[in-house]
Amino acid sequence: MKREPNAHLIAAMTQAQVSNKGLARRMKDAAAQRGISLGTTHIAVQRWRDGSGIRPETAAIMATVLSAKLGRRVSPGDLGFFDHTRASTPEPATYPHTLREALAVLDGLAQERADATTTDRLIVTDADLSSAVLSWMIARPDGIETDRPAQQRVGMRDVRAVRDAAATFMQLDFKYGGGHGHRALRHYFRYEVLPLLSVNYSAKAGTALFGAAAEVSQLLAWTAYDTGNHRLAHGYLTSTLRLSQVIDDRMFGARILGNLSHQANYLGNHAQAIQLARAAVEGAKGRATPRAMANYSAMEARALSNAGDRAAATRAMDESTRHFEQADTAEDPAWLSYFGEAELMGELSHCFRDLKMRREAVDQAQRAVDTTDPRYARSLGFCRMVLAQSQLLNGELEAAVATAGLAVEGGDSLQSSRFQRYVTDFQQEISAHTANPAVAAFNEKVNYAFARLDDDE
Repeated sequence: MKREPNAHLIAAMTQAQVSNKGLARRMKDAAAQRGISLGTTHIAVQRWRDGSGIRPETAAIMATVLSAKLGRRVSPGDLGFFDHTRASTPEPATYPHTLREALAVLDGLAQERADATTTDRLIVTDADLSSAVLSWMIARPDGIETDRPAQQRVGMRDVRAVRDAAATFMQLDFKYGGGHGHRALRHYFRYEVLPLLSVNYSAKAGTALFGAAAEVSQLLAWTAYDTGNHRLAHGYLTSTLRLSQVIDDRMFGARILGNLSHQANYLGNHAQAIQLARAAVEGAKGRATPRAMANYSAMEARALSNAGDRAAATRAMDESTRHFEQADTAEDPAWLSYFGEAELMGELSHCFRDLKMRREAVDQAQRAVDTTDPRYARSLGFCRMVLAQSQLLNGELEAAVATAGLAVEGGDSLQSSRFQRYVTDFQQEISAHTANPAVAAFNEKVNYAFARLDDDE
């Protein structure tokens, strides 16, 4: 499925009478004046004209260049990028009242591109969020409508095929990030998975099918999140939460609440992140395995740590650790297999970093790096960046820069907009040391990596 051409950018370039090569050259010159090495070529410009995404820093340079050519101020939004005018309108945490409504919402979401230009802000009112959480907490399960008259009948073989597809795309997401495979997955979800939910199946097959569909839907949410399309990710998550209600899958529903907490925390909405994580913990009690409860408590700990509540965060971290110690006493669903020791250490290292507990942060982050499978480039990249930030907290500047350099060299992790923010946040933290040769070399490495990323888009 082709991207839609960026009509705003095409129009601005036409009016400015600048070619692809001309714009690329001017952008590199403008970046050089700021001390930035930009590798933009005419090929990258053509891809942006064709509708590809762009990094905010690169879009800002492009806007500056075209403003000079046009003799008036042009913003990235004017060029079809990162239109922040929509951010003033709250995005309700709409919890579909009926299954039919949920399926209609999911079908609409599956028609949207994750790489479409969007703001990185997401405004959800407390009232809308509370309504969604309360609806899930107190709602009765819909139950499966079995043996409906239909030409097609779904069996367990069909369910296994959906789960295998979800597992394959999840491996791609863990390895590459950046919404890799999102377009193919949403096509598969819309045309292969959603239609199956409305045909003929037994209670066993129907229950398994809704569970598998929810797994695909939440993966679509994560890939949209990693691309930076938070509105789309949020829509998938709230609708997937509704799917979990159909079959009374409280453990998976709590996982979705944990994901929503993760997103809210990332966007700085700490109070909402705490509420969502606590709802996951309370909503899953007695219905989830110890490994799952460890995950939910870790999400609560991260939200509390970011909010600066050290006592409550420590309690949540202790709860997460206690649950994880019992992880092997129960059989977990396949979708939870990723949450091993490395993942737990990664979550806890974020907590200690945010609480400014320097030695604990370094120890936990180092353990996370040491235990993360190198095949998962994005996860390893996150762990290394948290270790670098923790080393910086501990006064180890050169060690921190060296660790961050290894993370950037990972390459594949740079496709993730979340990882890019980790890198730029770290650059801001070391900005007082730009005269240090190690810091200067690191900044040059980042500029080169981002320039290559723009050329690869």
